[in-house]
Amino acid sequence: MKIIKFIPILLLNISCYAQENFDKYVIDDDGITVEKTDSTKQYDDVYNSNNEIYNVGKKFTYSYFNQNSKGQKFLIKRGKGILQPQGYTIYDWEFVNIENQDNETVSRIILKPSSGNPFEGNDPDYNQTGFDYEYVLNNGKNHLKETTGAIENKMNVWIHPPRSNFFKILELNPFPYIKTPYKIGTKWNWKLEIGDHWSDKRWLEWKGEIENTYDYEIKEKKIITTKLGSLECYIVHAKAKSRIGETELISYFNPKFGFVKLEYKNIDDTKTILELENVE
Repeated sequence: MKIIKFIPILLLNISCYAQENFDKYVIDDDGITVEKTDSTKQYDDVYNSNNEIYNVGKKFTYSYFNQNSKGQKFLIKRGKGILQPQGYTIYDWEFVNIENQDNETVSRIILKPSSGNPFEGNDPDYNQTGFDYEYVLNNGKNHLKETTGAIENKMNVWIHPPRSNFFKILELNPFPYIKTPYKIGTKWNWKLEIGDHWSDKRWLEWKGEIENTYDYEIKEKKIITTKLGSLECYIVHAKAKSRIGETELISYFNPKFGFVKLEYKNIDDTKTILELENVE
């Protein structure tokens, strides 16, 4: 009889949990769980105030390098200026051996969450935490700033990778993404359409849209050595497939600091590694 009495209580708890999720979350067009819009609340109250990792006011500093098939490591530096019809100049990029970097080499990438809707003028229904990637040169100056977004809630954490200059190549890889429950064996998938404006002759060109399909799995949970000390991380293995090829990502996720290390295998068989150096 004790078992019979316990079952309705358990079902009630599950029902309440499901109802809470139904009331609070929705699946967006990309298949990711996001907070529901709420016209009675400010943007930050809906999408930012519940963040435990990517809080407004924090600064996440990453180091990086690109590695070719021979194991040689490279950074990127400011290339030649290209005058735009609107009158401003944008700068191309070029590789520099990691041993030969100079003042105009991008030495680190800084992720900075911001308040409000960063795309309010063009996309009032934007439903992510906005943040900037700042590409910082060895001389301390900002090479450029890129505005994008992240999704963080108790159901999943998902962020855009850096995607300016050379880092456009990361659009073709799995994005950093983890879903609950955080335990070994959890699997999920999603998909994304990618236009040919992301193509580049320096890695691969194509015409028309492609559709990347992604498969993710939490493979391990272990303590790893990082620049922030020894951290317990969930290690997520992900693959992306489309008509133009395959890419991979191994991401190391810590519930306090987020994605502390990202190991990309790119469409051209190079590797790009980002590692969290500091959080302020």
